[in-house]
Amino acid sequence: MLRVGILGCGRIGQVHARSLMRIPSAKLVAVSDAFAEAAQSLAVQTGAESRDTDAIIAANDVDAIIICTPTDTHYELIQAGAKAGKAIFCEKPVDMSATRIRDCMDVVEANATPFLTAFNRRFDPNFAMVQSRIAAGEIGAVEIVTILSRDPNPPPINYIQSSGGIFRDMMIHDFDMARFLLGEDPVQVFAVGSSLVDPEIGNVGDVDTAAVTLTTANGKICQISNSRRASYGYDQRVEVHGAKGMLRAENVLENTVEIANAAGFNRATTRHFFLERYEAAYHAEMVHFVEAVNTGVAPTPTIADGLKAQQIADAAAQSLTSGQPVSM
Repeated sequence: MLRVGILGCGRIGQVHARSLMRIPSAKLVAVSDAFAEAAQSLAVQTGAESRDTDAIIAANDVDAIIICTPTDTHYELIQAGAKAGKAIFCEKPVDMSATRIRDCMDVVEANATPFLTAFNRRFDPNFAMVQSRIAAGEIGAVEIVTILSRDPNPPPINYIQSSGGIFRDMMIHDFDMARFLLGEDPVQVFAVGSSLVDPEIGNVGDVDTAAVTLTTANGKICQISNSRRASYGYDQRVEVHGAKGMLRAENVLENTVEIANAAGFNRATTRHFFLERYEAAYHAEMVHFVEAVNTGVAPTPTIADGLKAQQIADAAAQSLTSGQPVSM
């Protein structure tokens, strides 16, 4: 039985709490939040105790911590958790600084800490099936990967200002997915971007519409397209073309019913929010983490995967500024 403490009781902390409640081999022992009311509310819902964050990290009845706090707090919590002997599940990004992620890696490795960077999309049933069928050789050698991610609406400007930018906040998921599907790391990154959705996003130094091309040492290519706006809902698709064929994962719709009449063929809309779209993925990644820690297997994605995605995001931001490709 893995005894777990959740640090951060916002919407993603609540998602992970619900997942833990459905896993027989895990027990949610305690929760904490900077806002006492949030922690108390989640404690009442789950039967866990509301405790101070430091107390959870030091507790003898907690084996693992789930870090769902703001990104700028991750560094200290990872350091403390690893030194306290806790297994760590950390929401992305691990940190906004690749240097600080390396510091965390050193502590994680020195303490042999089981660590999972929460790139939940690897656990989406459809994307995971695409990767497994690539690995099985169904389409031969991968040649080009296409990833599309578009949000229904942009987040508030105050979120944009503290997010680290579209590459580190939004496209970082796609950078990890690119590595997952390509099977190797890019050696060159080229980015373009514009502010087309909301001029205020441009005024605070970010873009809301972006495309990035990744190239590997073997010449494999990945094209990634992001937008902060999609009038038709949450748009999440991948396509992988190989020497012997193509694999594709389409959007998840609200239902599978289709009507055909004089107006044409009409299907349901996409799932409108990421928590709904990736509900199964969030649960699957938590099951993986719990089972890995309980059985002594290293969970994945690792903290090294978190570092590599951050390095690609940094390179994309540099490329956007310079207008030139950046070598990794």
